[in-house]
Amino acid sequence: MESIKVIKIGGNVIDDPASLSDFLQAFSDLPGHKILVHGGGKIATEIAKKMGIEAQMVDGRRITDQPMLEIITMVYGGLVNKNMVAKLQSMNCDAIGLTGADGNLIKARKRPVKNVDFGYVGDVSSGEVNLNLLTTLLNQSLVPVLAPLTHDHHGQLLNTNADTIASVVARALAKAFDVTLVYCFEKAGVLSDPLDEASVIGEITLADYEDLKASGTITGGMIPKIDNAMDALLAGVGKVIIGSAQSINRQSGSFTTIKLKS
Repeated sequence: MESIKVIKIGGNVIDDPASLSDFLQAFSDLPGHKILVHGGGKIATEIAKKMGIEAQMVDGRRITDQPMLEIITMVYGGLVNKNMVAKLQSMNCDAIGLTGADGNLIKARKRPVKNVDFGYVGDVSSGEVNLNLLTTLLNQSLVPVLAPLTHDHHGQLLNTNADTIASVVARALAKAFDVTLVYCFEKAGVLSDPLDEASVIGEITLADYEDLKASGTITGGMIPKIDNAMDALLAGVGKVIIGSAQSINRQSGSFTTIKLKS
C-alpha cells in the first residue's frame, strides 16, 4: 500500500512569512504523495476587525455569521490558499488549491443549533470526501492544498474547522493509502505547561487524554485537535503527530504522538 502524508498547518506559522516559507520548503521537499490542509484564522480575524466585524469564538471554534463567512471565503479560499500555492510552485511543488466545493471535494452539513448557534459552519464525515478526485489528482503528481471551506450541495459554502478537514481527508484516504496525519503549529507539541516550551508530552493515549482534559492540562483549541486525531486513528489512519513545522520530515525529536493505547 502506498503511503501519504496529510499535513495541516495553522497557528502563528501562517502569520509569519519567514516561518511559513520555511515550512513550505520543508513540505515541498517531502517525497511521495502529500496533501496540505491550512487554516488562517488570525488573518481572517484581523481583516474582519478592519472592516468592523468582531470575531466570536466558543471552545476554540469560530461562530460564522454571513459577514464573517464572506471574509473567511475571501481570506481562506483566496488570499491564504493562492499565496501558498504560488510559493509551492516556486519550490517546484506542483500544487493545486481547492475548497470543498471544487470538484465536489468535501460536502458537509450545516451544524444544527444546540447550545450554541455556530452559524454557517459545516460538520463533515469521511464519507463525504471525494476520494476518487483526490486519488486522480495524486496520480497526476499534483499536490492538493485544501482551504477550510466545504459546501452543502445546495449552493451554500460552510466554514469548517481545518483540523477536522485534515482528519476526515486522512480517514477517507486510509481506505487506499497508509496515512500519516500531522498537525503542525508554532509549538513543538502538546505541552504539559503552556509557559514551558520544553514540556512536550511525547505520547498521549486515549486514557491519557481523558486525564489531561480532566486536570485542565489540555484545554481550548487543543481539545478539538486531539478529538480529530483520535477519530482518525479509530478510522484506520496509521499515525498521528502534533508538533512544530519541523515535525513533518523527521523521525525523532520533540513532538507528540497520539495513540489509542500504549
